[in-house]
Amino acid sequence: MELYQIVEIANWLFLIFGIVICLGYTLAAIFSFLEIRDYKRRIRFQTETPLLQSSDLPSVSILAPAFNEETNVTENVRSLLNLNYPNFEIVIINDGSKDRTLEKLIKKYDLEPDKFYYHQFVPTKEVRGVYRSKNKSFKNLKVIDKENGGKADALNAGINCADHEIICCIDVDCVLQQDALLKLIKPFLDSEEKVIASGGIIRVANNCIIEDGRLVDIKLPDTFLARAQIIEYFRAFLMGRMAWSHLDGLLLISGAFGMFDKETVIEAGGYDASTVGEDMELLVRMRRMMREQKQKYRVGFVPDPLCWTEVPQSWKILHRQRNRWTRGTAETLYIHRKMLFNPKYKVLGMLSVPYWLFFEWMAPLIEFLGIFYVFFLLFFSGIDPVVYLIFFITVYSFAVLFSITALFFEEYSFQQYKKPKYILKLLATIIVEPLFFHPFVMFAAVKGNIDLLRGKKKWGTMQRTGLNRQEQST
Repeated sequence: MELYQIVEIANWLFLIFGIVICLGYTLAAIFSFLEIRDYKRRIRFQTETPLLQSSDLPSVSILAPAFNEETNVTENVRSLLNLNYPNFEIVIINDGSKDRTLEKLIKKYDLEPDKFYYHQFVPTKEVRGVYRSKNKSFKNLKVIDKENGGKADALNAGINCADHEIICCIDVDCVLQQDALLKLIKPFLDSEEKVIASGGIIRVANNCIIEDGRLVDIKLPDTFLARAQIIEYFRAFLMGRMAWSHLDGLLLISGAFGMFDKETVIEAGGYDASTVGEDMELLVRMRRMMREQKQKYRVGFVPDPLCWTEVPQSWKILHRQRNRWTRGTAETLYIHRKMLFNPKYKVLGMLSVPYWLFFEWMAPLIEFLGIFYVFFLLFFSGIDPVVYLIFFITVYSFAVLFSITALFFEEYSFQQYKKPKYILKLLATIIVEPLFFHPFVMFAAVKGNIDLLRGKKKWGTMQRTGLNRQEQST
């Protein structure tokens, strides 16, 4: 085969991939808009207040792993204690922290060792002790101290210690809206089918004002890196997961905030501590198990911004995070490769898994190869630079338009950033983001695949700078 024939085939392959991915994003925007519109209509005249007086609400165990979280841990526990929900417990799992995480919790909440029968429904590293507070104000707080085993292992320990039928797994550095549990439990109440999991939208808390564990003022981050992640979260949640929820094809509930049926989680075997993408892998395994057992079920998704989290403020930490996300995605897809194009799994097998394979995992690799391919054409095949420039402007314009659409969905739905100057800054970020932030994330994903082939299993350290908190004197 001659060179020009190879070039022609490659041109068509890249063109088809680009058209399909653009079509996929366009359809995602349409489905997301329909889902947001329907949700707004449903909640227009509803309030969560009557649920607080209900005696039929399921009890919830909140599981929060903590590893070297002394910067935020006591304030985040306070945030959890302030949640509006009739019956819940908080289970903090100290996963072998090497800093003062456990010490600060013991001192702040007057903890003492508790004689607790620990039954291993799912296997974990050794649990060294369980603590409860001597203060009746914190009677629903439980702290587990265990050997370090990673986030998945810590969550499994929390599952083993959880007293209630519904578990809510969160990152300890998150701040939840006070009505977060009331909203996230709704799919469990409203569905005639068994609900195995429910997720919500995650928002960026950098620069926001936190008082007494509550979010009191939403501010836009000062740094470009954090603002770019805000735009990215808009795309991922408002235009990605909303669309998959509409199609009943959701494969991922964020590990930062998700609610699960404990019985189903234990039956599925709990979190897989051997993968770095434990949140995605668990949900895929649960859905696969329910489909193989031919049980009717649902996965709920609530488009309200229920959870606020600190995102990486440095390029180094962001690289580690995205590297890990890529490895976790690849591992999950490989573990459940049986589902790919398998009609037995319906939407999951025929649409969700193929999409994640080609447009989530492979997209950065194809894009990376495409960059080298364009340079090859420029230097060796005599491509007209004007043609290349037109192509670049077209792709760039679509990326900007897609992000602007995501920002519009945010303003159409929840309007968290009300000040005009915030909108202008976000628009400016959208214009710059494809040129700097996106290429960096792409290269981090490529490096993640290389590390996966090399057998890397580590998470990488995620240092926190600490959220913007204002203490009130008691």
